[in-house]
Amino acid sequence: MAFESLSDKLQNVFKKLRGKGRLTEEDVKTALKEVKMALLEADVNFKVVKQFTKTVEEKAIGSDVLNGLNPAQTVIKLVNDELVEMMGNETSEVAFQPGKAITVIMMAGLQGAGKTTQAAKMAKRFKNKGKKSLLVACDIYRPAAIDQLKINADNVEVDFFSLGTEVKPPQIAKAALEHAEKNGYNVVILDTAGRLHIDEDMMTELADIKKTVTVHQTILVVDAMTGQDAVNVAKEFDEKVGVDGVILSKLDGDTRGGAALSIKAVTGKPIFYCGMGEKPDDLEQFHPDRIASRILGMGDVLSLIEKAQQNIDIDEDKSRDMAKRMKKGQFDFEDYLESMKQMKNMGGLAGIMGMLPGMGIKASDLEGAVDEKQLAHMEAIVLSMTPQERRNPKLLNPRRKYRIAQGAGLDVAEVNRFVKQFEQSQKAMKQLAGNKHGRGMFGGMGGFGGFGGGRRPF
Repeated sequence: MAFESLSDKLQNVFKKLRGKGRLTEEDVKTALKEVKMALLEADVNFKVVKQFTKTVEEKAIGSDVLNGLNPAQTVIKLVNDELVEMMGNETSEVAFQPGKAITVIMMAGLQGAGKTTQAAKMAKRFKNKGKKSLLVACDIYRPAAIDQLKINADNVEVDFFSLGTEVKPPQIAKAALEHAEKNGYNVVILDTAGRLHIDEDMMTELADIKKTVTVHQTILVVDAMTGQDAVNVAKEFDEKVGVDGVILSKLDGDTRGGAALSIKAVTGKPIFYCGMGEKPDDLEQFHPDRIASRILGMGDVLSLIEKAQQNIDIDEDKSRDMAKRMKKGQFDFEDYLESMKQMKNMGGLAGIMGMLPGMGIKASDLEGAVDEKQLAHMEAIVLSMTPQERRNPKLLNPRRKYRIAQGAGLDVAEVNRFVKQFEQSQKAMKQLAGNKHGRGMFGGMGGFGGFGGGRRPF
């Protein structure tokens, strides 16, 4: 999970600081040496790290921090503020042309960075904001590049434009813009060709596109997992072609986060979005303050709320009815399926818990505690039930359980265990409703979320 390695190391440093009643200059210097090593191991640019630790040390020692009521907390705040400053200090967004004018966006980057995928994700994001986008295939070299963009456009239900592989990219861009003007599009996204490394042919082609049509935003897609190579690529693209902003792809697979922490400081270009998965919705706005909060183990509740709003279709009447039934211990397997669906849409239990402040649980520990295979078994069991059985679990006699086990491809003992734990959860919820102090709350939730094999996520 993104930044996990760096987050663990920094939290260990601050845990030592909090354990001291008062801090000396030596305490601060020792802690910042460890912070420096953690950042370097996370593949953050050396010059950026040097300036970062120097600034924090000057602010911590050259003020009344050490004599304050809570010096450790103040030092942590200084680190947080400087992390935000390093990543850009404010959230940046693609700048659209005013009114009905068309915004032309050119995607750039090396081959394999994920330009085509991120272009489609971005088109879907704009669609959700009421923009009518056109995805344009300007990569005429890579085998199946045009087909890939067409499939991605269909997946996100956005229009697609191509003139095949015989027309040069600048002419394709010009024809696409004419088509967009005639058909009322707000945004034209040009998916250009990449190379395995930066070369003159690629840069010349991008420059030719810019000469042929007015490009309002050039967005560079870089692979977060390549660390400082991504930063070097961003710097070179900006110097030769000009870049307005960056998308970090595959950030969900990078436990270090060096590219995310270095790009703005080295290139001066903001990070617009970060790719956090393979689904069309897995493109998140890059918020420097929220990222810093996640790294320092303070959670990211705002992003969690936004993710819930985007991914959960909430029916207020249905939600109130479900809450009432849960209080009475009357929730059924239909409710369970709905909660599983919502949890998946929000990135799974590990993803949700990672955004909550003060949980004190590593993402890797969560992933080990929550057996995804076991969760799939539970879902298969429920899906093998009839609608009547889901709504009324009391109908589940031995004969029905045997049929369900066959439908799910599981042993009947696993079905019995699942149903038994479900019944225990119903009882726990009923007891919780009658306990105004809320004792036993997590026991009830643990039973509900930890069916199968006695596993409990917390």
